[in-house]
Amino acid sequence: MAARKPSQPRWWAGPLKETQEQRRERAVRILRALKKQYPDAHVPLNYSTPLQLMVATILSAQCTDKRVNEVTKPLFKKYTKAADWAAIDQEALEEEIRPTGFFRNKARAIRTTTAELIEKHGGRVPDTLEKLTALRGIGRKTANVILAHAYDKQGIIVDTHFIRISRRLALTNEFDPVKIEFATMRFLPERYWSDFSLWITWHGRVICPARTPSCGDCPARGSCPAAESAGKVTWRVKTPPKPQRRRPA
Repeated sequence: MAARKPSQPRWWAGPLKETQEQRRERAVRILRALKKQYPDAHVPLNYSTPLQLMVATILSAQCTDKRVNEVTKPLFKKYTKAADWAAIDQEALEEEIRPTGFFRNKARAIRTTTAELIEKHGGRVPDTLEKLTALRGIGRKTANVILAHAYDKQGIIVDTHFIRISRRLALTNEFDPVKIEFATMRFLPERYWSDFSLWITWHGRVICPARTPSCGDCPARGSCPAAESAGKVTWRVKTPPKPQRRRPA
């Protein structure tokens, strides 16, 4: 399956009625503020190889990083190659990863993806977005995590924190993760794409959570149009109402 190639989102001037150049300048100010605030930001998942990072990232969906690290610690000692993961019985793997939640789907994704790694890539995790997203069970977020932190390549990693905060900062009004990825790419220097994603994730956990953001402590508050409302304004767009069925006469 070919990698998804979305169209560029239409320009959105936002609440500040910015030009693209003004948005770019503000995004860079935000980047600099977050870089200074989180100099020690790092990936909270424990891993030693691209394969381990891939498995840990799959398990991290709707699960805390702490819990994932607890689950993977014994598993990474037991299963060291793609062939080891692909050979595990479905029900056995489900039991081993049960604490991470959604264990049936995650077990299936791990087994399917590692089997494809063996078939198509000799058991090696590929190092391009196109090849990674062609694997069943690997979306753009997981692919960009692997590229950024296993292969030191650049990519915007759109997780739940990034979706919320990029909208709160009025960098985009999109909801779709892929559209958000492409919308924010245009405003940031490519060499900072991966770092910016990591800083945003840390920012979402430390200062800018969903319900009670600490806007007074935010290093980017001077560049955030939502700061005056304590983060409550997230520039939501109206969605069309669902069509109503007519009742039979």
